Amino acid sequence: MTLVTRRGFLATAASAAIVAACAPYARGRDPFALGVASGDPAPNGFVIWTRLAPNPLDLDPATPGGMEARAVELTWQVAEDEAMTRIARQGVVVARPERAHAVHVELEGLAPDRRYFYRFFAGGAASPIGRTRTAPAPGAAVEQLRLSFASCSDWQQGYFSAYRHMAAEAPDLVVFLGDYIYEFLEKRWAPVRLHSDGVEATDLRTYRNRYAQYRTDPDLQALHASVPCLATWDDHEVQNDYADRWSQDLADPEAFLRRRAAAYRAYWEHMPLRNAARPNGPDATIYGFTDWGALARIWMLDQRQYRSRPPCYGRPRGGGQVVNATTCPEYLDPASTMLGAAQEQWLGETMRASRARWSLFGQGTLMAELVQPDRSGASGYWTDAWSGHPAARDRFIAQLTEARAANPIVMTGDIHSFWTNALKRDFRDASAPAVGTEFVGTSITSPGVPYDEFAALARAMPHVRYFESRYRGYVSLDIAPALTRASYRAISDVRDPQASVSTVARFVVEDGKPGPVEA
Repeated sequence: MTLVTRRGFLATAASAAIVAACAPYARGRDPFALGVASGDPAPNGFVIWTRLAPNPLDLDPATPGGMEARAVELTWQVAEDEAMTRIARQGVVVARPERAHAVHVELEGLAPDRRYFYRFFAGGAASPIGRTRTAPAPGAAVEQLRLSFASCSDWQQGYFSAYRHMAAEAPDLVVFLGDYIYEFLEKRWAPVRLHSDGVEATDLRTYRNRYAQYRTDPDLQALHASVPCLATWDDHEVQNDYADRWSQDLADPEAFLRRRAAAYRAYWEHMPLRNAARPNGPDATIYGFTDWGALARIWMLDQRQYRSRPPCYGRPRGGGQVVNATTCPEYLDPASTMLGAAQEQWLGETMRASRARWSLFGQGTLMAELVQPDRSGASGYWTDAWSGHPAARDRFIAQLTEARAANPIVMTGDIHSFWTNALKRDFRDASAPAVGTEFVGTSITSPGVPYDEFAALARAMPHVRYFESRYRGYVSLDIAPALTRASYRAISDVRDPQASVSTVARFVVEDGKPGPVEA
């Protein structure tokens, strides 16, 4: 990243316009068809993102996004006002073909707890103006943090009107908990919208096109342009129910890692992540935490890349299945992990070091115990969630208590339904006290789990305080020193691009009182 003076900026912009005159987007196509985004806010800065893609779904592998295989200079500006007259920072960044002409600009030196605006220029074109903000200063007294969290947005199943309503609430942060895209083609029923290329995404070109297609959605673009985000992945960014190198279809692990490398690369290219998260082959470090003054620390966890092989993985199927100790003793393996040893150690250390009033954890799959029948009707546990790795869950919950994490709240996606759960050291003891809370958001569009079946399961578990799978939507959290309030926001009809939104449930967690209470 290069900082320039105003005179230098104007000269560079003119030069870039000349260099880009013969580029494909000079023939009337918008190079910023995928919009702009920001993320990972810190007290002194954030990341701003865009990708040049005048023809986002170009099928020619030599011209991803419709761009020729050459580097292009972009200029960028960050301002204190939406009219972009009070420029705080400006500079030049190079969009490279090997990165699909995506750019990630990491800003530093900005004031804490302040709104900023940003835009990019390429040739004679200007991007939309994005709105973002910095986090409060370390240890600052903060009276409120508003965030929304989302997961499971399948293009095929409907429109992303939930994202429009999230943006209208003007949160400080949006948290993406995984399944930002879906890799497969819907074959069970007629899709509302068709997936890109007409194939399952399995390689770099098809993953890139899938992200590009999702980024053309106007509601998703508007959300990204209005608020910074934090993000982690779940399974559909690569393949349903994968775990580390083990695929759902029992593919050769080395071959699957090549697929994972392509998927991780496309993810980084399309999300406003820092360069430290850029993948090295099939490996990428995306877990981390964000502090919001003295009010909250938000951990974003990776519970896909490092997890243990699924219990009893093998023919006739990979991926998730319902097992118990009789049919699958290895699900009780004390070495089983969801986060991996290094991430677990980092998590414990950063919990102990935190002085925040609220401890929030963003991750993918259901953490509270869910007992459900296997094929024989016996009680069992789904191996693609934390219940299928109980030793890993026990260690996580033990870390919460041993590190004295203040007011722990786990934010969860994946299961296409709303849940409110009390987290306990022993889920099988109805009288055991809560040590934390789990708020589970339903899907943006993906169909919910069968309501009657899962409602009956939920009623049998006293730590489950609420279940609802008939709605699509998201969760909004209002966090204040004395109280965190969760609102479960439901969309009227995902098949309607103008769908309305309503609140179907509210819960609160009081400072110093673990566990959720219906509001």
